[in-house]
Amino acid sequence: MRDILPVLNGWYAAGAPFGLATVVAVAGSAPREPGAAMAVGPGDEVVGSVSGGCVEGAVFELAREVVADGSARTEVFGYDDEDAFAVGLTCGGEISVLVRAVSPRLDPTFGAVAESVAAGEPVAVASVVDGPAPRGAVLAVWPDRAHGSLGTDGLDAAVTADARGELALGATAVRHYGPQGRRREDDVSVFLHSFAPPPRMLVFGAVDYAAAVARVGHFLGYRVTVCDARPAFATPRRFPPDVDVVVDWPHRYLHGTDTDARTVICVLTHDPKFDVPLLEDALRRPAAYIGAMGSRRTHDERRARLVAAGLTERELSRLRSPIGLDLGARTPEEVAVSVAAEIVALHWGGSGAPLTLARGPVHRRRP
Repeated sequence: MRDILPVLNGWYAAGAPFGLATVVAVAGSAPREPGAAMAVGPGDEVVGSVSGGCVEGAVFELAREVVADGSARTEVFGYDDEDAFAVGLTCGGEISVLVRAVSPRLDPTFGAVAESVAAGEPVAVASVVDGPAPRGAVLAVWPDRAHGSLGTDGLDAAVTADARGELALGATAVRHYGPQGRRREDDVSVFLHSFAPPPRMLVFGAVDYAAAVARVGHFLGYRVTVCDARPAFATPRRFPPDVDVVVDWPHRYLHGTDTDARTVICVLTHDPKFDVPLLEDALRRPAAYIGAMGSRRTHDERRARLVAAGLTERELSRLRSPIGLDLGARTPEEVAVSVAAEIVALHWGGSGAPLTLARGPVHRRRP
């Protein structure tokens, strides 16, 4: 939902009610993950998507209905082999969608949540999906505070604790409780939607390939920083406006920078005086992906230097080098696509093989 929040916040600030549909659960092969959202606003304007087109028409009508009566509904959409033309997912999966009306009167927490997301402040939104608690009730949870209510003090307390745990992991899921918050009961289903700050992409080496990788990284939703020790290369005008450009020795900058299990590190310098001390640090810290550019000969020489520096085989196994998937890429833009493809494949557990030759679901659940 992050991508459509600016539009939703505009409607909310204007006091215009809108219908918000959010994917809360998926089963089988489904095109969108939990948290994907679609909204219907003033003049029947539509933003976002919950299924890539399969069920949007039905969701559009539901969104208009909840705005008209101020209600909330949970609907399940799946594929019916006996009626292939009915509303459903032609990919064979199933999605559960919570559709609720939003306005300053119905949801006084929405504006504060949108502001926090825009500012990069972590926040989780808990919504009642089903059960005796009021469907569509919302509780917004920050690391240090909470606003709203799901109906009872006990439920609010249990969900607040769990939402902070999910937020620390950047996780989004449905959890089950009793009406007073007991975790061993399953009367109330609550969707916990985490808005953790965007993951970071650190690009080292301000070469022409870096500009292309930075663009595709920003497109994928990363907060991108490019670092190079050479002031002549590390100039903001060579990179997209939303990219941070830093002049510093790569290993020194990384040493003073926090990374986590979602961070992507792309080493494009292919110069041992930069690469080796940088990768010594990178391969020993949390990161989702660490890739380094260079030929196979460069990789072998770099690996030998890292072994001499004391890195273990387990640490070296994290290094993706030469960087990217084998797409036959040559231009900076093509290389950026191959790097992005490898990052996506690693994130979702994809093989990188053509889907024509692959087997199993097209849309994978993250391993």
